[in-house]
Amino acid sequence: LQIARDHLGFVFTCIGFDPTIDDEAELGAVMELARQLRDEIVAIGEVGLDFYWVRSEEGRRKQEERFRQWIRLAGELGLPLVVHSRSAGKYAIQVLLQEGYDRVLMHAFDGRVGWALKGVREGGFFFSIPTSVVRSQQKRKLAKAIPLENLMVETDSPVLGPEPRDRNEPANLILAVREVATIKGVSPEEVAEATFQNAVNFFGLRGKGLEG
Repeated sequence: LQIARDHLGFVFTCIGFDPTIDDEAELGAVMELARQLRDEIVAIGEVGLDFYWVRSEEGRRKQEERFRQWIRLAGELGLPLVVHSRSAGKYAIQVLLQEGYDRVLMHAFDGRVGWALKGVREGGFFFSIPTSVVRSQQKRKLAKAIPLENLMVETDSPVLGPEPRDRNEPANLILAVREVATIKGVSPEEVAEATFQNAVNFFGLRGKGLEG
């Protein structure tokens, strides 16, 4: 948060909660912090579901309850939502559509393309493509299927880099841009401009020093 305060118009802050943490007191404290910092943050996230690490039925049920709480808080605060859905893409999209929330960015989505397209068509969701698109068939299929007007790019540093064992970094973002451009048969400049404008509009950054 202090980094964002020191670099206004360049660094922006979201507040989220690791879905694998099972601590009601901590959850409540972070939600209250989001309310207190409403005017300094641009989104709620990452929040969501993680069925990769949490396998029990009870644990997953708790995750879904908390996810719904975060969706409703985002609505209360009038903020977009950045969603983590590792090994739970289908379920996250189902919950979001049930809740009727449409200001959604699905981060590093690892689910089926059909469910992603359902999110696009029924909810207008955005999907961010990480730098691992250069080596991941699933991410390549996602980038090909989803319209450019619903795409953003990301690194998810320090993971999901172009090489599985290498530390990822923000400078690698251009690799995702170039790969998406190749997949879609357009120029990297077109992808860069479209994804930049999508991000500016989604996070409400106009008037905050990042106009494009």
